[in-house]
Amino acid sequence: MTDQPFAYSLAHAELGWSWSVYDLDGETVATGLDRSQSGAQAAVEDTIRRAASEMRA
Repeated sequence: MTDQPFAYSLAHAELGWSWSVYDLDGETVATGLDRSQSGAQAAVEDTIRRAASEMRA
């Protein structure tokens, strides 16, 4: 994953893995829940790529 102006968090939850992506101001860009840690990580990376491309548009 490339360096982008975003941060993220992954946390184990009762129903799987919750994730959140934040911008430089700490505002939430997106949140989600996935059954697996690898699925949650992939969702985070997808979200960051999409948000970065929207910033460039």
